[in-house]
Amino acid sequence: MTIYVDADACPVKSEVERVGTRHKLRMVIVSNGGIRPSANPLIENVIVAEGPDEADKWIAEQAGAGDIVITGDIPLAAKCIEAGAQVLKHNGEVLSAANIGNVLATRDLMADLRASDPYLQGKGRGFTKADRSRFLDALEQAVRRANR
Repeated sequence: MTIYVDADACPVKSEVERVGTRHKLRMVIVSNGGIRPSANPLIENVIVAEGPDEADKWIAEQAGAGDIVITGDIPLAAKCIEAGAQVLKHNGEVLSAANIGNVLATRDLMADLRASDPYLQGKGRGFTKADRSRFLDALEQAVRRANR
């Protein structure tokens, strides 16, 4: 089992490290660069080429059954779910085969709405302590499911 982290703009890297280290799991932090590498021997830092979706492509090619992927990127989540991986968003929301279709549709709808009304830009809510707590709980549960 490997935990893959789509690390660019990921607010829960330290939480992943804490849980992964406790369970002695391999963790792969994937980014376009600019992220300070961890000294943790369980963490592998992968720096992909500059460009849109390069980290996503790399993770989608690697992740498979038994793995856990941490991402806020919905199309990447869909690819990883299709490959058999468990997927968690940064706020602890579990994405699965049961809900990814609705999440993709909502994402596309919101993108269309934002494109048609510039006043809808940037109206999302911030990342909270409650989100961080939900994420830690969801990651712990995902690790336990993967170990079964």
